[in-house]
Amino acid sequence: MTSSIAPTRGWREPYGGRAVHVEAGTEFQATTTQACGLFPFVAGSGSPAIGTPIGRHQLFGEVVCLDPLAWLRAGLVTNPGVFVLGQPGTGKSTLVKRLIIGAIATGSTAIILGDTKPDYTMLVEHVGGQVIRVGRGLDRINPLDSGPLGGAARNLHGAEAERMRWELRGRRLSLLMALCTLVREAPISNAEEVILGRAIDLLDERLATPTVPDVLAVLEEGPEALRSAARTDRPERYRERVSDLVFTLELLCTGSLAGVFDGPTTRPIDLTAPAVSVDISSVGAGSDKLLTAAMLCTWAYGFAMVDSTAGERRSYLGVMDELWRALRGAPGLVEYADSLTRLNRAKGMASIMITHSLADLEALPTEEDRAKARGFIDRSAITVLAGLPPRELARVSEITRLTKPEQELVASWSAPDSWLPGARHPGRGKYLIKTGDRLGIPVELSLVGIEHELYDTDQAIR
Repeated sequence: MTSSIAPTRGWREPYGGRAVHVEAGTEFQATTTQACGLFPFVAGSGSPAIGTPIGRHQLFGEVVCLDPLAWLRAGLVTNPGVFVLGQPGTGKSTLVKRLIIGAIATGSTAIILGDTKPDYTMLVEHVGGQVIRVGRGLDRINPLDSGPLGGAARNLHGAEAERMRWELRGRRLSLLMALCTLVREAPISNAEEVILGRAIDLLDERLATPTVPDVLAVLEEGPEALRSAARTDRPERYRERVSDLVFTLELLCTGSLAGVFDGPTTRPIDLTAPAVSVDISSVGAGSDKLLTAAMLCTWAYGFAMVDSTAGERRSYLGVMDELWRALRGAPGLVEYADSLTRLNRAKGMASIMITHSLADLEALPTEEDRAKARGFIDRSAITVLAGLPPRELARVSEITRLTKPEQELVASWSAPDSWLPGARHPGRGKYLIKTGDRLGIPVELSLVGIEHELYDTDQAIR
């Protein structure tokens, strides 16, 4: 009796379908929408297909997408913050550039808030964006320039105009205090803050957009309103109380920061550009203080751009690279950066913060600053890990929970396993995407077309 179940190679009888060799079946890939008729023979890995295509899942081969704003709208995350961490050379900026291209393609405006190398200039120019080059003899940023937000304020009336006036005053005062803190490497006193605030009020009545030299001039002038703020009627007593503040502002104008922040803004931000990059690489060749000041001013100017279009239903992707170089400039600067970035979700802005190591936290001046800096990672719903050594992964696990297999996978990307010249770094283009306590998504990015040229950060070395 012939069995109703065919043997592997068919029955041994005429016309039994006997075959000496059986080829493997053809494999096809499709979404569950396209291939739903094959159920239950199709299974997905659960990777989100929402946002910019990043690459293929390293285990399942399906396309993995990432977009912090799209994930927020879909309810996958609670905020649009992304924190990217990885060794140099593992492709952090390559991933971010892919996200920038995807953001522009879906209607968002990309803002590179301080390009220190520069890594993003070629890409921004390629997409028709605006590149502002800050440095001595180049473009200049006025720390007291409210940017597009000031133009929006002039079109308001009544209570809304008054509210905006106080907002602009607070921004100018906060940034000026941050720069003074950076120059003297210590916070300014409460009395000096009161005097600075009154000086800004006086200048607001006289000028549309004051500059740091204007603030210095009105302090040296010492009008009655400033003497009243200093709680003295005697000119000599007033000069004594503002002497430290005068020298601090003088350093902003004539010291190591001269020629960059001591005059009107030379090139305003273009609100119609698909992307804006503030290139501060020339500043970085100067001093750490100059670089930190450039970053602080760039952040303030960029966020003013975002706030000026708050009612226009626009979305933005802000990139903050080399974050810790700005925060370690002086005690208290973390507080200023924290106040700028905390409300990104309400502004329709996704932020990407990039650094090499959490050990950079230990370089911050005070424990209070270190604790607040950890909050940047806590508030980033999406963490992307490139190749990292085990000791670094132990630090990461204290903030973002990692399973042992996840740690072993990321650690395997951290160093080449041979001394063969020209060997590809094992972690190049490989990332683990973590959101909360979900299992991480291992993805490998592959470049296409002109991306090989636009995303290359090693051209100068070659």
